[in-house]
Amino acid sequence: MDETKESFWRSFREKKVGVLGLAMLVFIILVAVLAPLIAPYDPNESVDATAADVLAPPSPEHILGQDEVGRDVLSLVIYGTRISLVVGFAASFIVILIGCVIGLIAGYFGGWVDTLLMRITDGILVIPALPLMLVIIAVAGRGIINIILVIGFLSWTYMARTVRSQVLSVKERQFVLRARAIGVSHFGIIVYHILPQVLPLIFASATLDVSYAILAEASLSFLGLGDPTMVSWGSTLNRAFMRGAVTNGAWWYLVPPGLALAWVTLSFAMLSNAVQEIINPRLRTHHLFDERKMVSLMHRITAPKIVDDAINEI
Repeated sequence: MDETKESFWRSFREKKVGVLGLAMLVFIILVAVLAPLIAPYDPNESVDATAADVLAPPSPEHILGQDEVGRDVLSLVIYGTRISLVVGFAASFIVILIGCVIGLIAGYFGGWVDTLLMRITDGILVIPALPLMLVIIAVAGRGIINIILVIGFLSWTYMARTVRSQVLSVKERQFVLRARAIGVSHFGIIVYHILPQVLPLIFASATLDVSYAILAEASLSFLGLGDPTMVSWGSTLNRAFMRGAVTNGAWWYLVPPGLALAWVTLSFAMLSNAVQEIINPRLRTHHLFDERKMVSLMHRITAPKIVDDAINEI
């Protein structure tokens, strides 16, 4: 196991894109943890604003300008990192938990169990997620807990299908058959023999699930269904559009939270791609990725045609 971990990290360090994505992610996590220390102002405190402070442009006191009530936009973006990451990681934990359990059970037992669970999965998969989230939040009420639960319980389908497809392959391997032969229980085989083989794939998929959850929370908050008592990137964008930032040309109010969302999404995508290339060697050994193999392939394709043309000319 230690050799496997060492090999993984050695391979990961060679992936410059993955290392950059990890560095970007660590940076944004540090911003969230150290928000009270690095934010110039506390966005939750009341502000004595004047007319000149409303959508004021960037200045030495407010590097990214001020919002419609005079609050510092940079502080809003920094504190918004906390809510976005909390929602992302908490919702993805629910996705991993539900998706892994259903995928492991369906793939391992097969038969009517697999059919039943996959039909349920397909039923949820075809429902448009965002409109359903809007309806549920509107009925259940706005709040950070409701947002996390709604995103988590409606986003596990892809994880379940991914895990199931991997389990279908792993359960036919020799070590699983030997475990059955010596009397290991189904629970023991799933937890101790199959799950470790699927974990790298789960991790690669989970990184994208976190990114999706953050974007889903931002979408809900942007549409006005976020928690009004908390500062997030989506709620900041919502207030910017609703309070005249567009009509007044206050780009400093719109661009920073949008760039923050792009930063997080890009970091998770880069990290996920690097991990998938490591755990799935076929992604980096395909003949189309190797110029020498491409030339060899072209020779094999064109050589018979050249010979045939020569024979025809004779």
